[in-house]
Amino acid sequence: MSEKQVDVLLVGAGVMSATLAAMLTELDPNLSISIVERLPTVAGESSDGWNNAGTGHAGYCELNYTPQNKDGSIPIDRALSINAAFETSLQFWAYLVEQNILKAKSFINATPHLSFVWGQENVEFLKKRHTNLVQHPLFQDMEYSENFETLKQWMPLIMNGRDHHPAAATRVPYGTDVDFGALTRGLIIHLQSKKNIELALSHGVSKLKQDKRGIWNVKVRDLDSKKSKTIKAKFVFLGAGGGALPLLQKSGIPESKGYGGFPVSGLWLVCKNPEIIKQHNAKVYGKAAIGAPPMSVPHLDTRIIDGEPALLFGPYAGFTTKFLKKGSFLDLVKSFKMNNLKSMAFASLRNMGLTRYLIGEVFQSPESRIKSLQQYFPNAKTEDWHLAQAGQRVQIIKKCHKKGGKLEFGTEIVTAKDGSIAALLGASPGASTSVQAMTDVISLCFSDRIQTLEWKSKMRTMVPSYGKSLIDDPELLKEVRTRTLRTLQLNQETS
Repeated sequence: MSEKQVDVLLVGAGVMSATLAAMLTELDPNLSISIVERLPTVAGESSDGWNNAGTGHAGYCELNYTPQNKDGSIPIDRALSINAAFETSLQFWAYLVEQNILKAKSFINATPHLSFVWGQENVEFLKKRHTNLVQHPLFQDMEYSENFETLKQWMPLIMNGRDHHPAAATRVPYGTDVDFGALTRGLIIHLQSKKNIELALSHGVSKLKQDKRGIWNVKVRDLDSKKSKTIKAKFVFLGAGGGALPLLQKSGIPESKGYGGFPVSGLWLVCKNPEIIKQHNAKVYGKAAIGAPPMSVPHLDTRIIDGEPALLFGPYAGFTTKFLKKGSFLDLVKSFKMNNLKSMAFASLRNMGLTRYLIGEVFQSPESRIKSLQQYFPNAKTEDWHLAQAGQRVQIIKKCHKKGGKLEFGTEIVTAKDGSIAALLGASPGASTSVQAMTDVISLCFSDRIQTLEWKSKMRTMVPSYGKSLIDDPELLKEVRTRTLRTLQLNQETS
């Protein structure tokens, strides 16, 4: 069995690994980096354009980031942090465009972000949400309207055929649609031009073990030739989407104890009528059904995937035991370990309602799916839409001293104490905050080097707000946002 030694091994050729590799290469061009991917293609799972919503998650339209408390108050802290994280991604992407590494229109397009509700109670909620958000510089450009004609101008497809009942919407004109698959492929193509970066497709990791020197010995199997080799790496990143949890468990690091996963599948309704597609230019998010997980918030989306316009509605959530779209039905069973049985059991008991909801969604009839669509697009006809499978997500289950175990929605970085290995678990907002997440990985796992003047200076070149707060510094935000909107061609006049 052959051996290879590298500075960095990245498992999974999705947007997270591609982002981390691109950042590390800019920080130190001499680092040797290997990327291994079990599929024969890059960005074949969660990063693929058809497997995610493509929403540049900035908190503009996603109502689940600002849930209303029982006392009627609407906290905005999470929306602020998510917006700031997305601004971090925009800065790095703008840098890549300025360096001619990527072309803006190849992966990102200006697509207004709207929240839309109906019914007096929901209208009052949205108005209060807007009032709270618009006071902060991050959201100061958000518009609000209850005027039927204005709403019709913003989203004609949704308002045509609708009764004049109470309805309202908020709108941010420079929201985005991001093809994370195209972004990933663009980064990988750039990385492959470097002599010290290697990409191995159709290669799966079967074993991870750290030796006494702190070096990781990773057994990698060529799924085509069936031959195995060992890659010795000083640092390992597990960025394999739903596959990151099983790999983290294989590592055996103490920090992995207690973690489990809750898989959630999804389906889209995809419009195949170009005349309808042309009538909609926005991402319009509504309120989730009672009992629905956050990632199943209904939305009608303009998409540009592989350069072609599309219109999607959903996602319709569902339950499966797979951790990856192209995974095994045994994934969930195999994830049960002695160290996470308690957290998995308690989290499962507390979320039986969610499980029942997801299973119910699996058996939803085509007619009921169209009825859900017609709440957003009243004139929708069955013959204009077809069903497509969305990506697979694995939500985090972790230890909780008070509850035994809890289910969390979001993303989390798990690192070894010595910083030699890191894994990214969870889902949305996921890819949208990839740059912030990978900046955190660098800070945690390359802590000595990030303190050097050379790395700090380079980080601030790539991400000008690095080490500062866009939430607390309005002048910095204005400077950063002006640059990114211009460079990424996202400027759109408000109406």
